[in-house]
Amino acid sequence: MSDKYHHGDLRNALIEEGIKMINSGGEESLSMRKLAEKCGVTMAAPYAHFKNKEEMINAIKNYVTDSFTAYLEKAVNKVQEDDIEKKIIALGNAYVIFFIDNPEYFTFLFSRGYIHANLDFTHSDKNDFKPFLILKDLCTRYFQEKMPSLSDHEKELEIIRIWASVQGITSIIFMKNVKWSRDWKKEIGKILK
Repeated sequence: MSDKYHHGDLRNALIEEGIKMINSGGEESLSMRKLAEKCGVTMAAPYAHFKNKEEMINAIKNYVTDSFTAYLEKAVNKVQEDDIEKKIIALGNAYVIFFIDNPEYFTFLFSRGYIHANLDFTHSDKNDFKPFLILKDLCTRYFQEKMPSLSDHEKELEIIRIWASVQGITSIIFMKNVKWSRDWKKEIGKILK
């Protein structure tokens, strides 16, 4: 068998191939046999990492979400001073750049309904989409510092506006017939300031 994956990283290779398979044909197209073939391993090898297709899909969701979350947290933590507004801007920039670098993750997360988020400001659920919880936490701190008189409804609207902005920009980047001669990575900081 050919060695199409990096030794010691078969689990991640299977996940990356699984993302491609789901993006091109939906969950029903995901096949452990086809994954093994794509990675150049025996048909039994994927089962050493995932007991079945459902477990693999959950592992893919967690892998993509955790990678995205870690990237966002790193960007926010790079902001030296405790300027909450700069942290929110860093989060927005990182959001877009992560998906520019990982377009298959954007398609996977947002075209299949894999995220869960309750936009009610007073709602607290650890099962909510982790990147949304980071945004909500930063915005909550911002509201306490800069806009303490906002109602919960106004806070919800502000959070939705921020999320819609970065999600919308990212969607525009991936639209097939939308072109821009500029480098999105270089321009995103100017757009989201």
